[in-house]
Amino acid sequence: MLRSLTSAISGLQSFQQRLDVIGNNIANVNTTGFKGARVGLADSFSQTLRSSSAGTGGASGTSAMQIGLGVGIQSITNQYTQGALSRTSVGTDLAIANSGFFIVEDPISNSQFVTRAGDFSVDENGYLVTNAGMRVQGYDDAALTNMGDLLIDTTGMPATSDPTATMVSFAIDTEGKINVNLSDGTQFVRGQILLQNFSNPQGLMKEGNNLYSGIGAAGPLGGATSPTPAAPGTNGLGKIQAGALELSNVDLASEFTSLITTQRAYQANARVITTSDEMLQELVNLKR
Repeated sequence: MLRSLTSAISGLQSFQQRLDVIGNNIANVNTTGFKGARVGLADSFSQTLRSSSAGTGGASGTSAMQIGLGVGIQSITNQYTQGALSRTSVGTDLAIANSGFFIVEDPISNSQFVTRAGDFSVDENGYLVTNAGMRVQGYDDAALTNMGDLLIDTTGMPATSDPTATMVSFAIDTEGKINVNLSDGTQFVRGQILLQNFSNPQGLMKEGNNLYSGIGAAGPLGGATSPTPAAPGTNGLGKIQAGALELSNVDLASEFTSLITTQRAYQANARVITTSDEMLQELVNLKR
């Protein structure tokens, strides 16, 4: 069999997978907080026909002779660049300007995830949640000391406030603090949204619904054994923009350019297979 057949087959397989990644990027061009991925290719093992040798005083050295055996996928990496921010004027829509991830927790399994999608809402119990019902994490008390589910109500209101006062509205500032306005005109900080950052975000795993797992493997603030989130605007974290959402960072122009080059590369490898087949046919036809 010709080596070109196996090399071309590896090319078809690799460029098909690259096309899959490009297709997913384009499909998520309008997904809130989505981060596009990029495929890295690498050559496969080479068959050595002759090894290289060093020269001596009486003879020149020889160079190596190798034939490559194809290509393979070396990596599929997510691009964690900042997406554009879009104003929505919805108070529970939050965007992170610069680095950081929101932390959310499944109230049933207590599993924690991180996300860049800040399209949150307040559920019937007063918890700040994602569209999938995950509860946003941060300081859940007025003293800003206890980490837990963020509940927006009148708990922890000042002693100087009217005991019968009710919550009229709330707002989230750039530091993630939840400021509650009461019916008697007073205001207090109910809690604070905290963010997490990673030294190796490529260690995160996409779980769907704009969620990432693998927090410990990605090198979180505080270490893998005890991840410790921090307030927005500290420890290299970005600030929070309320009433805005981060859009997908997929660049359609780049994706369509990659789509064209990937398609042509796929066609070229298919031609190699056709040509190799014709050469094998000629070889078989030598016997009449």
